[in-house]
Amino acid sequence: MTDNFTPGAFAEELAAAGIPDHMHDWLGAFGVGALVVKMGIHFLEMSPERTVATMPVKGNTQVAGILHGGAHVVLAETLGSFAAGMHAGPGRHAVGIEVNATHHRSIRKGLVTGTCTAIHLGRTLATHEIVMTDAQGRRLSTARITNMLRDNAG
Repeated sequence: MTDNFTPGAFAEELAAAGIPDHMHDWLGAFGVGALVVKMGIHFLEMSPERTVATMPVKGNTQVAGILHGGAHVVLAETLGSFAAGMHAGPGRHAVGIEVNATHHRSIRKGLVTGTCTAIHLGRTLATHEIVMTDAQGRRLSTARITNMLRDNAG
């Protein structure tokens, strides 16, 4: 971190991404991350046990005009990492150590909803399952992420 970071510098970005006000202290100096902004991810619910967000298909497609498989993984990793970070708590952080995804169905337009559910919330590891669905509730992909929880340096 450099001296150029100002607490609350990303307040507008956090609000646009749907981050609840009570979490702005946690993320205020860093924001949600450039990739989250580029992908258009918008949070609807946020807790260690369940985190939900949407992402548009438009702008996140591959050459065949369907949602890019990597976009599924970006949404999954974003949700799982935020949930694990909340579980880690103050003075700790989450570091992803494994992520995988199975793609079940393609999508060409609309919004994808990712629902992240805790599988294991321990002291050193947090594992979440993330299910991506379309507007009709059809499963598009299933992902799993495991994060290692570490103490901040200091």
